[in-house]
Amino acid sequence: MIADRPERPDERPLTPPPRTEDVPFPAAPGHDFTVRRRTLLALLLAAIVLPCIYVAAMAWSDLRTREADATDVTLRTVRVAEEHALKVFDMNEALDARVVELVHGLNDDGIRANEAQIHEKLKSIGGGYPQVAAVSIFGQDGDLLASSRYAEPPPVSIVARDDFMGIRDGRVIDHVSRVMQAQVSGEAVFNTGVARRDDGDAFAGIVSVALRPSYFSKFYRELLGPDSPMDLALVRSDGAILALEPPSRTRSQTITPMSPLHSALMRGSDSGVVHMKSELIGSNVIVAYRRVGAYPVYVTCAYRTPAIWAAWYGHLSVLIISMFMPSIALWCVIWLSLRRLAAEEEAWERWQAEASMRRSIESAYRQSRKMEALGNLVGSVAHDFNNLLMIVSANVQIARRRGAAGLDRELSAMERALKSGQSLTRQLLGVARKQPLRNETIHVGRWLPACRELLGASLGAKVSLVVDVADDVWPVLVDVAEFELALINLAVNARDAMPNGGRFTVNARNISFRPNEGFPLDGDFVHLSLEDTGTGMPPEVLARAFEPLYTTKSKGTGTGLGLPQVFAFCERSGGLAAIDSAIGAGTTVHLYLPRSLAEPVAPRVNEPGEESAEVKQGLGVLLVEDNDEVAAGTEALLQMMGHRVTCASDAASALARIKAPPGEDERTPRFDLVLSDIHMPGTMNGIDLAEALQSLEPTLPVILVTGYAEELERARNVDVRVLSKPFDIALLEKMLDAIRGDRQTRARDATH
Repeated sequence: MIADRPERPDERPLTPPPRTEDVPFPAAPGHDFTVRRRTLLALLLAAIVLPCIYVAAMAWSDLRTREADATDVTLRTVRVAEEHALKVFDMNEALDARVVELVHGLNDDGIRANEAQIHEKLKSIGGGYPQVAAVSIFGQDGDLLASSRYAEPPPVSIVARDDFMGIRDGRVIDHVSRVMQAQVSGEAVFNTGVARRDDGDAFAGIVSVALRPSYFSKFYRELLGPDSPMDLALVRSDGAILALEPPSRTRSQTITPMSPLHSALMRGSDSGVVHMKSELIGSNVIVAYRRVGAYPVYVTCAYRTPAIWAAWYGHLSVLIISMFMPSIALWCVIWLSLRRLAAEEEAWERWQAEASMRRSIESAYRQSRKMEALGNLVGSVAHDFNNLLMIVSANVQIARRRGAAGLDRELSAMERALKSGQSLTRQLLGVARKQPLRNETIHVGRWLPACRELLGASLGAKVSLVVDVADDVWPVLVDVAEFELALINLAVNARDAMPNGGRFTVNARNISFRPNEGFPLDGDFVHLSLEDTGTGMPPEVLARAFEPLYTTKSKGTGTGLGLPQVFAFCERSGGLAAIDSAIGAGTTVHLYLPRSLAEPVAPRVNEPGEESAEVKQGLGVLLVEDNDEVAAGTEALLQMMGHRVTCASDAASALARIKAPPGEDERTPRFDLVLSDIHMPGTMNGIDLAEALQSLEPTLPVILVTGYAEELERARNVDVRVLSKPFDIALLEKMLDAIRGDRQTRARDATH
């Protein structure tokens, strides 16, 4: 895009300074915050990770050690229990052998016949052992023949018992019975028995020694000690429990089916260690087992793993406390160092931002002073130029109204030149900040798409136009004509920057700036970005892009007022303009317009009214103008409209004419309105005159004419009509018709 605004080579234009998070300031020596932050973060990470790894390794090692110790304890304990059980069963086998020898050669009747002597023998054989509940002899049909417990054996038969049938049938496992309740005494016992044989080696009955499970439980209880995490049991090879300490809380009398221990017993394994979930104990256990000699009996020792975990948790808590207390102190030190570093970095960035802001303010102040001086010069020239345009415009209108024959072509050329001069004057006053603004609230999202045709005409056929507006874009308060002119200026510059065609993209979105963000303004803005794909600007041109009267275009094709008008429009609207450009990368112009909280006014629908049939009557106009040629042209034009005109050269003489009482001077006509310039010589200007007339003649209409924005703003605070120079004669005529209509309405109301 072709540039249009300068500055000294050592200055930057009033564009938004880069945000600190986008373009960080280089840190001074000793202020390399990134390296220091990374170092502290690395130390913090190491201070967290290394203790965690150490604690995890120690905890894992401690857990494995405790499991190994528990396994070793169960193996030692089960070995002791196995030795004890082996002694008991070997002794029982010896007792069985003695009883068998005692009744050798006797049949059932012979035993019954000698029952008294046999009872005494049996009592002496098994009576001295605490584990032995009774020694009994059973006949071939399972009847009790003799017992160490009863002198006269009761009528008891065990023919249906598993151990009797198993011994009779030669099953080894049944030589040790399951735990049962004695039929006579009711005591819980399990039996170890051997078969009796007659002389023909036929089955003649059994000899049984009843053992007390409580004996084994007592021994196991003494072996384990109080609050032991282990359980000892005596089980048959089929999993039936003969003795268990501590007793199970369940009613089950067998090892958990399909468990690793049950599978090992079924395989006939002599010894081993398994890990399993025990339903009898109600927890996970480490079980060591050993077979008792050649008997179908095993001793098992189960170590409850929750006890291992409880001890491990206790040790782990001590380890964590002892390890992490110093680590936490180190973390706090590093965290405080990070906070201090962040505070230092924030202070450094604030200092950098303040220094940048100070440089920006100084540059803006120099630019403002330069623009103020240039604005005063341009404003003075534009004011005089306005008066010249007013003279030419009035005389062209006079010529038109007088019907000058054969001059239509020449008058049309003059009117075209007048429009160009008015546009140039408007641009000059806009750049000088003296162009009156007619602000109104508009919806950018609806207004921009409606400008497609206008922008397309400015861009030409070779350039494609893309308009992308967000749905929720806020309304803005702007002078619509100035806004349109700014877009046209940017579109024309983009067209000139893309002689072979390209794309011109208009984007609009909401953006908010907060204090201390590095942007010259703060608040809510609508951000319009206008981007072309042209050749771009070199740095030296970009630095002077917004400078008035600076242009890179060829002679006769540029005025140097396009981009300055854009910048002045944004600044006077309360916003800002900025340019991003590079050679070969195109140019993007950013317009920041402040958000308006007011809603746009709906356009009025003009209803057709009845035309007045009354004949238009001329008005008595007091024309106050210090420029004689402007006054002469305006007076002649008003007279051609049918109005009576009285001229005054300054506000004081005009006020004197109005104060003169009617009838004292026949040359003083009555006035229906006052048409006055604002900028006049003397102690009073046009606004002072209007304020004086409001107190003197409140109903007297006043029309003020000016080309200065600051005067226009003051004039709008007074109850008067305002025309900005150079004005259209048709607009003045419309105002006069409105005043005449009001006058006729008041006259009719007074008559009625």
